[in-house]
Amino acid sequence: MILISDTSALCYLILIDCINVLPKLYDQVIITEIVYQELMAEGSPEIVKNWCKNIPEWLIIKTINNSSDLELDKLDPGERSAIILAEQIQADLIILDEKFARKIAKQRGLNIIGLLGILYDACLANLIEPTKFKELQETNFFVSPKLIQDILDKINNN
Repeated sequence: MILISDTSALCYLILIDCINVLPKLYDQVIITEIVYQELMAEGSPEIVKNWCKNIPEWLIIKTINNSSDLELDKLDPGERSAIILAEQIQADLIILDEKFARKIAKQRGLNIIGLLGILYDACLANLIEPTKFKELQETNFFVSPKLIQDILDKINNN
């Protein structure tokens, strides 16, 4: 399974020390050069920039054929490039959390998962503990406490 990621999902997975679930859940993880640049940007957390200095073999960085698309031009560069790449290589799945980006990706026929979905799948595969959801809440990731509780209840009922 080929997974494309935008910037924020990778950033948060690094922050809560869950980045290594990606190669265990997916065959290939690909990001665009633009996403990599965003991860390395000045305002990015040091832990993220340090991780990016020695990216693992399982993470592939690709350059996209950037074309003008009025609909995609409304998105930030990382999300836009991830959607373009997902379309160009017919990826199986794309990680997007931003609501408008998800809407556009869905309209374009892409299969979407969010960061919470990745963590949920990782919990079900016994790759992480459910406490990682609490760690995520301690970052600046915006998520409803009720949604987190619903996911934890679902994990506990499996």
